[in-house]
Amino acid sequence: MILTAHQVPYLPWPGLFHKIALADKFVSFDQVQYSPRDWTTRNKIMTTKGPMWLSVPVKKNFGQKLCQVKIDNNQNWHKKHWKSIQLNYQRAAFFKKYAWYFEMIYNDRKFTYLEEMNLGMLMFFLDELGIKTKVYQAGHYDFKGEKSALVLDMCKQLGAQKYIFGIQGKEYCDVKAFESAGVKPIFQNYIPPQYSTWKGESVPNLSIIDLLFNHGPNSLDILMSGNLTKEQL
Repeated sequence: MILTAHQVPYLPWPGLFHKIALADKFVSFDQVQYSPRDWTTRNKIMTTKGPMWLSVPVKKNFGQKLCQVKIDNNQNWHKKHWKSIQLNYQRAAFFKKYAWYFEMIYNDRKFTYLEEMNLGMLMFFLDELGIKTKVYQAGHYDFKGEKSALVLDMCKQLGAQKYIFGIQGKEYCDVKAFESAGVKPIFQNYIPPQYSTWKGESVPNLSIIDLLFNHGPNSLDILMSGNLTKEQL
């Protein structure tokens, strides 16, 4: 069994979906300490003036876990995000196919917790991309340790024979400990693909919505192209 995990970002980039697609199980790592201004609260979309950040305001409490972070819904961020997405992607080939979902998220639904919203969006994206990987939440388990030891304990509890790290995993993974436990560590070095958009060539490291709005059902093939495949693991 192949396992991977990550803190679920807001409007994730394609590289996360490549990593999830390679795995049999994905764990939403919602038990780590929240870090302000990381990818869980913001991501980039494309505009006529170049990439632009969309940031979700949250209520800050020192030392809180990611699963405890509450969205600051007193700020008028919902309409601003939807308006920015609508203005910049309404001419994209597949915008109408997905617009209903984002209109619902930003106009009709009010999430209390950041993790609830991000995980809900992730499940929508996985479904639309056709990725069948099973999704779990770290909060439902009692993983022990820190950094490499924590990941290895997660692998043991979930029965993984292989674990996919991001490329930064090389900096802290105890490879010998993994190999001694019978778990093969794999390090993803994702290369963002180039694709056409209604505005011209794509810009790397934008939110998955840039790819989805421009290429719809073909998005999974595009984001996997030129990168590690499951058969190569």
